[in-house]
Amino acid sequence: MEQLIREILNELRNATGAPAPDADSARAKESTSASETDAGKGDADTADARRTTAPDPLPDAPLDPNRLAQIIRRRNEGRTASEQPFAKKRLLPYYLHVKEADPARWGSWNVDEALERRLVQTLRMKPRRTASGVATITVLTKPWPCSGDCLYCPNDLRMPKSYLADEPACQRAERNWFDPYLQVTARLHALVEMGHVTDKVELIVLGGTWSDYPQDYQAWFVHELFRALNDGDGDEARRAAEERRALYRSHGIANRAEDAAAHVAAAQQEVRDGTLTYNRAVRQLYQKDASWQAVAARQRAMLEEVAAQQAANEQARHRCVGLVVETRPDAVTPESLTLLRRFGCTKVQMGIQSLDPAVLALNSRTANVESVRHAFELLRLFGFKTHVHAMANLCGSTPERDKQDYRRLVTDAPYQPDEVKLYPCVLVEGTGLGARAKRGDWRPYDEETLVDVLAADVLATPPYTRISRMIRDISAHDIVAGNRKTNLRQLVEAHVEAAGAPIEEMRHREIGADAAEAAGLTLSVVRYRTTVSEECFLQWVTPENRIAGFLRLSLPDPACVEALGGAAPVCPHEAMIREVHVYGKVASLHGDGQNAQHRGLGKRLVETACDLAREQGYRAVNVISAVGTRAYYRTLGFVDGGLYQQKSLLP
Repeated sequence: MEQLIREILNELRNATGAPAPDADSARAKESTSASETDAGKGDADTADARRTTAPDPLPDAPLDPNRLAQIIRRRNEGRTASEQPFAKKRLLPYYLHVKEADPARWGSWNVDEALERRLVQTLRMKPRRTASGVATITVLTKPWPCSGDCLYCPNDLRMPKSYLADEPACQRAERNWFDPYLQVTARLHALVEMGHVTDKVELIVLGGTWSDYPQDYQAWFVHELFRALNDGDGDEARRAAEERRALYRSHGIANRAEDAAAHVAAAQQEVRDGTLTYNRAVRQLYQKDASWQAVAARQRAMLEEVAAQQAANEQARHRCVGLVVETRPDAVTPESLTLLRRFGCTKVQMGIQSLDPAVLALNSRTANVESVRHAFELLRLFGFKTHVHAMANLCGSTPERDKQDYRRLVTDAPYQPDEVKLYPCVLVEGTGLGARAKRGDWRPYDEETLVDVLAADVLATPPYTRISRMIRDISAHDIVAGNRKTNLRQLVEAHVEAAGAPIEEMRHREIGADAAEAAGLTLSVVRYRTTVSEECFLQWVTPENRIAGFLRLSLPDPACVEALGGAAPVCPHEAMIREVHVYGKVASLHGDGQNAQHRGLGKRLVETACDLAREQGYRAVNVISAVGTRAYYRTLGFVDGGLYQQKSLLP
């Protein structure tokens, strides 16, 4: 393994024209000893075998993937059947292990900061995981009774309502007993081993309606999320994680998939048969179970304890730059949003599904259109980013009805979410939709119809809205009827592009991991009205209209703020920055930036937003900052105050 790493390092050095630093480098091309082994096949197997040469890389660029694949294949050619082949996925963990555990050995490799950065870029797995500049970690809350009973919603008793055990995030949650500390530390470790920078982390909490859980459990969950980030990926975190695992094992709580399935098997069959409801089954399996109750007694925390972990996170190695929770529209109140801000939450996901009252009723949705409207208004006045779920092909809908419904969601003044998960409805075993399908009341759209509907939705999406997903991570074997294509988004975008229509939707226009030349960027402002505010979407765009960064500025109507009375989060004539994000290659908070994130683009966005608010007569600007971004906003003149940070606009 060492000789393989040395050879890759030499390849990177040769690209700069620099000489090998010592005599050991000359041995990088020697054959690998029989004792150096690695398990499994990696990304090398997927490289283009037809290429025999690779283009010369730039002096600061990673090694060409095809060249890396060639090196790995050549190293594997002489290995015997008893020797495990080298694989790309093992190289970076090996390098990081040697650096930490054997510094003298690592020092002999003569790797400086610039060379290490290129090596990590070369060996990093799944680079798009942090292409936006932020590492996303998704966690799930434990199974809990749901206040709704939607027609299409899965009833997997191993999971919170609407989730299935085969979904990747659900599998990780179950393996970690749904414990937030264990979920975060495990994911941090995996991301680090894949070569990702994890200084900036967005935490996404899934699991149904957040406010359905007891407040002391909510506080404990958030406390443990921040504690995990603060402890990081070192020895302290590993010791704490093992102690927590021992606790669950001591109570005999299953975390292996087969054991968890056996635990719920009898009740799950009753749910499928219709003789037992999901909620009653969950109460029997978890809330009345002595082992789960013993663990639950420890899952409590006070808000003061949460605040202490948040304060520590402001200067931690792994800082929380976003915290997202799920809820229902009818659960959105000034009180619930105030609590979310105390938890450090910055974005709220809501299941909207449809704005058609008849369709909502047919699908047993409890939230009506008025509650959806009210939720949007409150979330906007409180400064939250809104991320909603919309579904095509619901029971009772039609293709044309779907198109009209989605257009209303993204363009009508009461709604206009910042992000949308746009899913086609699918039939999963054990849902109420199954009976409707048997009667012929519902059937899935064929692929052509579905693509046409989603293509129309994409074209209707304004430039300030992002379609984050078009499918859920539901395994094909769990889908009885409906879309199984994992590349649905590509099919939809190809359909739109073939028609020659431009796509304004944000995700399609993001520069992602590409570098942006600051000199070629233009700052534009898109304005739109809501029922409670004027919104300004500031965006840095390339000549090709790709987004390098953006800011969401809200100018609340003073009368709407005054109408909330004592529940208002801010005073009238105060603006709100709801989101700031600059794309580009991932850069470390603790290192030199090489991308748009570190070229002052964010600062320019904030300064322009302040100017716009001042011109409109606003006296101050608030920002719904995440815990890990508070320090950044202080450098821009914002001061801490209550639920937000604020900057005065007065002379």
